[in-house]
Amino acid sequence: MEEKIRGCIFDLDGVVVDTAKYHYAAWKKLADELGFYLSIEENEKLKGVSRMESLDIILKIGGIENCSQERKRLLAEKKNMYYLEMLSDMGPSEILPGIVELIKSLKMKGCRIALGSASKSAGMILKRLGIEELFDEIVDGNDIKHAKPHPEVFQTAAKKLGISYEKCMVVEDAKAGVEAAHACGMCCIGVGSSEALSAADFHVESTAELSNIFTVLV
Repeated sequence: MEEKIRGCIFDLDGVVVDTAKYHYAAWKKLADELGFYLSIEENEKLKGVSRMESLDIILKIGGIENCSQERKRLLAEKKNMYYLEMLSDMGPSEILPGIVELIKSLKMKGCRIALGSASKSAGMILKRLGIEELFDEIVDGNDIKHAKPHPEVFQTAAKKLGISYEKCMVVEDAKAGVEAAHACGMCCIGVGSSEALSAADFHVESTAELSNIFTVLV
C-alpha cells in the first residue's frame, strides 16, 4: 500500500471474540431438534453469513423443504434465543489474543476504529466484553440490509468514520468478509486458514500476529 491507512474495521466473530463456538452450538441444538446432525465442517459454510441465510443453509443440509416464511422466522428466533442464552457467561477473558492492545496502539497512532459485523448482537457482546468504548463506530446487523459478501457493512462503517474506502483496512476471518472488503476497494487482512482466505491481501494464522502486519501499515 502506498498510503498509510487511516481507519481499521474489525469483524466481530473470530476476530475480536470467538463467538463461532456459540453459534455452532446453537445451530447444532436446532438441527438436533429438527432431526439431523450438523457437523463442524458443515458449520464452516455459515461463517460471515446472516442469520436467515444461515438458516436456509441449515435447512438444505437437513433436507427440509417447503418451509414457510413464518416457520423460518420462528426457527431463526429459536436459534438466536439459544445463542443468547449461551452468551450469558461470556466475559473479557474470551477476547482474542492481542486485540485490545492492537486497537489501543492503532488509536494512539491516530487510526480510527470501527466494528463491522453482520451480527445483530454485536453491541451487546462488546458490552459483555467491556470494550465497547474502544470502537469509534459500531455497525452491525441492525444497521444494514445486505449481509456479506455485499460490501454495505464496510461501506457504512467507513462513512461513519469519515474515511475513504482506500484508506481503510478490514480484518476478517471469513471468505465472504474478504469479498465484501474487496467489493468496495478496501484491503483486507485474513485471520485463520490461509487456504480459505487466500484472496486476502495479508494473512495471519491468529490475532496475536496482527500487530506485525500493522507495524508497516499505520
